[in-house]
Amino acid sequence: MFPQLLSLIFSSPSPDLRPVDLLSRVLPHNGDALSGVRIVQEGGARGVQFFSPTQALTFPSSQLFINCPLFPAEFSIVATVKVSHTRMKKNEYLFAVVKEDVDQLLLGMRFSKEKVHLIYQGSMGRERLSFKRIRLADNHWHSMVLAISGHHATLTLDCGIPLELVHKQPFPSDLSTDGSRFHIGSRRKWKGLFSGLLRQLVLLPGSDATPRVCPSFEPSLVELSIPTILSNLPVKSQMNDVLLPPYETEVRVTLGSKPACTSAEQGQLWFDTLKRGLFLCDGAYWHSMLQEKDRLDYVDDYQDLYTTSETLDIELFQIPSVGLFAAMAHRANKPGSAIYRWNHGQFQLYQNISTFKAQAWKQFTIGRKMFLAVSNSVGPVDGERELSVIYRWSNKRLKFVRYQTLETHSARDWEAFHINNEAFLAVANHRTETGNHNIDSVVYKWNPGTKTFEVNQTISTSGAYDWEFFTVGPYHFLAVANAFDGTSTQTDSSIYIWLNGAFQLFQTIRTFGATDWEMFQIGNRVFLALANGHMLCERGPSLYTINSTIYELDMTTKMFLKFQDIVTYSAVDWEFFSVGDEHFLVVANSYDGSSYSLNSVIYRWQGYEGFVPVHRLPTIGCSDWEFFTSAEGSYLMYSSAKAPLSKVFKLRIH
Repeated sequence: MFPQLLSLIFSSPSPDLRPVDLLSRVLPHNGDALSGVRIVQEGGARGVQFFSPTQALTFPSSQLFINCPLFPAEFSIVATVKVSHTRMKKNEYLFAVVKEDVDQLLLGMRFSKEKVHLIYQGSMGRERLSFKRIRLADNHWHSMVLAISGHHATLTLDCGIPLELVHKQPFPSDLSTDGSRFHIGSRRKWKGLFSGLLRQLVLLPGSDATPRVCPSFEPSLVELSIPTILSNLPVKSQMNDVLLPPYETEVRVTLGSKPACTSAEQGQLWFDTLKRGLFLCDGAYWHSMLQEKDRLDYVDDYQDLYTTSETLDIELFQIPSVGLFAAMAHRANKPGSAIYRWNHGQFQLYQNISTFKAQAWKQFTIGRKMFLAVSNSVGPVDGERELSVIYRWSNKRLKFVRYQTLETHSARDWEAFHINNEAFLAVANHRTETGNHNIDSVVYKWNPGTKTFEVNQTISTSGAYDWEFFTVGPYHFLAVANAFDGTSTQTDSSIYIWLNGAFQLFQTIRTFGATDWEMFQIGNRVFLALANGHMLCERGPSLYTINSTIYELDMTTKMFLKFQDIVTYSAVDWEFFSVGDEHFLVVANSYDGSSYSLNSVIYRWQGYEGFVPVHRLPTIGCSDWEFFTSAEGSYLMYSSAKAPLSKVFKLRIH
C-alpha cells in the first residue's frame, strides 16, 4: 500500500480504502439549483448535464489529499455516462486535475467518439493512455472502469471483457497535486466541456474496482457510489400522479418545532404545526412535501372574448383609479383595434382605436402621463407611408387620444424603458415596403423640451420581430429577435449593452425565425427564453417543429449560455409567471406545418430538471400569452392570429 494513499478522507476507520465520489463533491446535498448544470432523466436513469465550466463544479485537490499531495499510483476510475453521437465534439473531458497558477493539466480523462484517453503528467512530460474503438457515443447508458497499476491499464466497459494496455513507463508515484483543483465535466475551459450525461464518477485508490461492481444485472448502470439526488427514481402509482418512494419503511411523524435531521431520522416525517407543512428527512436536511402555499392545480376555461378580427398581440396594464385594461392588436383595419376593461370579473369593450394591420401595443408612463404605442404594419392607404402612433391617456375624457406619429417599416414591436431617469422607445422594423428585411430599427429618446420622441440611435436588424429590455445589476441590455435576413431564417439575434450613452453589441446568438425574447429571474439567476418560429433556408422545406431555447447568464464568462431546449411548434411568444413559490413558462405554439389547432404548453420550474410540462391548453394559431391577477384570482389570456376569438383561463390555485 502506498503511503500517499493514507491521506485520503474516509467516512469511517477501515483497513480498506473507500471510494471517493467526485461527482457528489460538486452537487449540493439539499437539492438546490446549481449554476451550469441540470438533472436530466433519460433511459430509466438520471444524470447531470453540463452547460458551462463554472467554479462551482470544482474543488481543491487538498480536500482529498490532506497530509500528502501525491496522487495515488494505483487507482480506478468508475464512470457511468450517456453520450449522443450528434452532440459529442472531438475531445471532451469527464474530469481534469489542473494546477491553477500555470493552467497545467496534471491528470484528465478525455473522450472522443471512439476513444477513451487518460492523460497525465509523467516524468518525461505529458503522457497519454488511449483505448481505441470504444463505442460510447450511441445515446445509451454505459459504465466503465479504468484501472491503473504500474505499467498496466485496463478498461472494462459494461462488465464486458477487459481491454489491457501495457505502457512503457509506469504511472508516476510522485505526481503532486499541490496547488491544483478537480474540475468535473471539463478541463477548466469551454473547449472540451462534456456534452453527455454523467451519472457516476468515482475514484477508488489502491485497487481495481471491477470486482466490486461486476458482474451486474444492469452492466450499463453499475453502482459503486451514486449521488443521492441521482440514485432513486420516483415511481408513479397506477391510481394517481402522486410520486411514491420505491421502498417501504416504518414512518414516524414528529409534531411541533423543527427537530434534528440526522441519519437516525432519515425517512421520518415532521409536521410543522405553525406553517402547516409536512417535511421529509433525508439524513441531513428537511425537504418540504406538503406546505400551505399557493400552488397551481388546474387551468379552467373562463371567458371567450369574441373580437372583430384576428388578434396578434395583447397588452395588459393598470390605470390608477380606473382599472385593468387589455389592448388588442387586431389584423383588420376596420373598426380598428379594441381596448377592453376588466369589469366584475369579465373583459368588456371600452374603446376602439383606428389601426392598420396592428402588430403590437406597448403601454408606458413618463412622469405622471400614461401612453400607449401601437405598431402599424401598413399605411392607411396602399402606397402611403407607414405610421405607427403613440396615444396619450386623457384624464378628462377617460380615453386614449392621438399624441404623436412615427414613421416605421412593417413594425412588429415596441419596447419602452427608462435609463438614468430618461425615457426611451425602441421599434422593431421588420422590412421595407420593397421587401428588404435588412434595415435599421430605431431607438427613440423622449425630449422633455418638445415633449416628443426623437431618434437617438439606429441599430441594424434582419426582419426584427421583438425587442426585450432588461437590467442586471447596474447594466442595461436590449435584445432583438431577428427573424429573416432575406434568404434564411437561420440568422443571428443580438443582445446589446448600454455603454457611453448608446447600445453596443454584447453577444450574438444563432436563432431560427426568432419571434420573441422573455427575460426572467429565479432567485439570483437570470434567464432569457427565446421563441424560434421556423427553420427556412434557400433550399429544402420549412420546419416548424424545432427547439426553442432558454439561456442563462453565466457570471463567470459574462455570457448567456444555453440552459435548456424545448420542442415548440412555430413558437411566437413566451410568458413567465409565478404562483406562490412556483415559477412557470407558457409558450404560444402557433403552427406545426399542417394545422393551427395546437396545444400551447405550461412548463413548471423544477430546479435541476429545468422546466417540465405540466398543463396543455388547446389554442388556435396562438399569438400571445399574458398573465394577470385581479381581486377575483389569477388568470392567463391568449390571443389568436387565425380566429376572431381570444380566451381567458382562470388558474385554479390551492
